[in-house]
Amino acid sequence: MIRNVFLGLGSNLEDRLENLRKASLSIEAEMVVQQYSSIYETAPWGYHDQPEFLNQVLKCATKLKPLELLSFLKRIEQEMGRETSFLYGPRLIDIDILFYNQLVINYPGLSIPHPQIEKRAFVLVPLMEIAPDFYHPTTGKTVQEMYQDVDKQGIKKVKVNNSLLEE
Repeated sequence: MIRNVFLGLGSNLEDRLENLRKASLSIEAEMVVQQYSSIYETAPWGYHDQPEFLNQVLKCATKLKPLELLSFLKRIEQEMGRETSFLYGPRLIDIDILFYNQLVINYPGLSIPHPQIEKRAFVLVPLMEIAPDFYHPTTGKTVQEMYQDVDKQGIKKVKVNNSLLEE
C-alpha cells in the first residue's frame, strides 16, 4: 500500500546545501519524491546560539510503515554523520516525519503529526509551497491556516523549488 508522507529536512552544520542534497538522494533510494519545496534559510528554533538552518520539505510516496520509515530516516542521518546533540541543538542533518497520510501516531520516539508544526515557520513556509490545502489531522487546520498564524520574520528563500539532484 502506497502512503503519502511529508518530510522536513534541516541542516545547520558544514555544507548545508550539500547535506540536503545527500539526504534527498538517500531518501530517493527507498521512496518516490513527488514534490520538493524551495530551500529556506531560517533562524534556529528552541536554542538560538548556533548557525542558521537550511530547511526544505519533501512530499513522498512510500510503502514503508511508520516505524520502518523512522528507522530508515534515522539510518540516513547516522550514515551522513549526525551525532547526538542536545534538544534543538546544531545538526548536520535532521529528517523529520511531519505527516503520514492523515494518521495520528503516538509511540515512544515517534509522534505523527510532528509536534508543534503549527508553531514552526521553518516547516510551514516550505510546506505551504507544496501542500497549502493539506489539513492537520488533529487540529483540523489547513497548512494555509497555520501559515497565516505563524511569525515568518527572518525566513529567506535561498533556492527555488528544485530537487538538488541536477547540480
